[in-house]
Amino acid sequence: MVDTQIIESSGQVFYKDPNAVLDFVIDWDGAAADGGPWLATGETISTTTWTVATGITKDSDSKTTTTATIWLSGGTAGTDYTVACKITTSDSRTDERTLLIQVRDR
Repeated sequence: MVDTQIIESSGQVFYKDPNAVLDFVIDWDGAAADGGPWLATGETISTTTWTVATGITKDSDSKTTTTATIWLSGGTAGTDYTVACKITTSDSRTDERTLLIQVRDR
């Protein structure tokens, strides 16, 4: 079973077991809860920068022209962590999405 978490707006809360290694995908071109795709027609993601709170581990990250993905592991059960992704686009626009990862024994 694939357990990919698709993020379409900032402020979403996700749960992760401390022993799990999970990917979280921000779809900047998806039908976001806040009114539709963020990327303009023909606009693409040029760069991504992930900021991860101390205590949870970023194993890797990647991007496509419309998505940003981070793989997370670790964390302490009962602790909440913020993870932020800042992008720069082909049109030189920047934006950031912050996720709340709640680590819980599952």
